[in-house]
Amino acid sequence: MLDSHTLQKLKAQMYHFDTLPSTQQYALDSIKNGTLHSPFCIHARTQTQGIGSRGNQWNNVESSLMFSFALETKMLPNDLKIESSSIFFGVIMQQFLHSLGSQAWLKYPNDLYIDRQKIGGILTQKVRDNIVCGIGINLISQDYATLESHISQHLTPQGFLNDFFESFVKFTSWKQIFSIYKLEFHKNNSFSFHFRNQRLCLKDAILNDDGSLSVSGERIYSLR
Repeated sequence: MLDSHTLQKLKAQMYHFDTLPSTQQYALDSIKNGTLHSPFCIHARTQTQGIGSRGNQWNNVESSLMFSFALETKMLPNDLKIESSSIFFGVIMQQFLHSLGSQAWLKYPNDLYIDRQKIGGILTQKVRDNIVCGIGINLISQDYATLESHISQHLTPQGFLNDFFESFVKFTSWKQIFSIYKLEFHKNNSFSFHFRNQRLCLKDAILNDDGSLSVSGERIYSLR
């Protein structure tokens, strides 16, 4: 998906901030006003107005990893339906965390879980010919579940992000990602999701090859 030139450019355009209202909004605004061009990454130690799925605010914890990165849509695999981008990037993150010794799994369509507790989330948004992906992972918290301490206590944002983006080269197609994702989809059976202000049970859904769900004869996509 990312060639060596694009990967090096992404690493060169990695911007670190102590505090931002939202890394996702900063990335979106930077594309809209032309101050930054894909690929790039925005990282902040803290956020004051972090964005979650469905417009929810991302809860601040004692320590977390929060970043957003932008890629041109032409950099994505040809067989990836853009509405399944959260699943695509979520599986890449899950596999990277697995390589570090985590038991994280991806709950449909964009939450990172360990067992039955949420430790993070993924939000993807399309702006012009770019896809912006925001990821937040809890590292230290008294109130919320976190990434395993044997990983988080040695984590540095710069090193983590460099290694995470390096891992992209292993994944060249949606088919490859989907083959991983569908093996663990059964873990969703006891969960539900929101659609058109309704709460639908995932055990009643059929996962389609493009990442969409079929529920009661309706095909549902989730770009979020």
